[in-house]
Amino acid sequence: MGNIFTENDIEILISTMNQTSLDFLFPIFPSKHFSNYNILIINQSETTTLASEFPSVRIINSEGVGLSKSRNLAIKNAIGKICVIADDDIVYQEEFLMRICNAHNKFPDAAVINFCAVNAGGKLMKKYPLRAKSNLSIFNILNTISVEMTFNNKVLEASNVSFDENFGLGGVFEMGEEAAFLTDLRKKNKQLVFEPSVIVLHAELTSSNKKNWVESYYISGALFTRIFKNNYIFWLLIKLFFDLKQNKIGLKNIKTVISSANRGHKDYQRIKNK
Repeated sequence: MGNIFTENDIEILISTMNQTSLDFLFPIFPSKHFSNYNILIINQSETTTLASEFPSVRIINSEGVGLSKSRNLAIKNAIGKICVIADDDIVYQEEFLMRICNAHNKFPDAAVINFCAVNAGGKLMKKYPLRAKSNLSIFNILNTISVEMTFNNKVLEASNVSFDENFGLGGVFEMGEEAAFLTDLRKKNKQLVFEPSVIVLHAELTSSNKKNWVESYYISGALFTRIFKNNYIFWLLIKLFFDLKQNKIGLKNIKTVISSANRGHKDYQRIKNK
């Protein structure tokens, strides 16, 4: 049986803001000129307009605000069979298209395949599984960052799942959009895969790394309510246990972080009930 997908079937969906030139693409694609790739750019801005002279680079200028809104607009307008979720501060590694293509041919029915990312020093950004996984666990899902994610456009379209615009930068809760998205797919019995191949370098801290622990627990309270509903306290306690074990917080902080998580829980319920 021949391969289902080719490298030309891959489209890269880049979310960015206030761009006036395509020059920001050069660092993202150091191996070849960016026009060699199929790219869809969502440029969110109220003041600037971005244009492309390259047929392979499509642009949608939007006055909307919010990362999840940008992702959803990209998904709605994507034409690639396989799509790669991207930001404007990453660097794609050599042969990343081949690695993505090979993984989707290995798992042609997967809705999402996650890959590995490295930091500026070339080290893995976090502890990844050593082997491929044909089904992500809930812990894998909670630990996902967006630039690791690729998806099968046909499978995603059939699932009718999109990013929750309450979550992610620019939303009410500024993290957690990946976990909500993947959990929704998991609830619809869609296959979520991990492939232990590096495709991208992400030099900057992720949004979760930039948040202090009070903000992080506020968002977690909302996210766990969104994902786990009545079991949100159980998952909050699991997070608390691991953060204490890893010395991310101290015993003196427990009351504060639980209070912050409860505020997130109540704020999410208020939004949902509207």
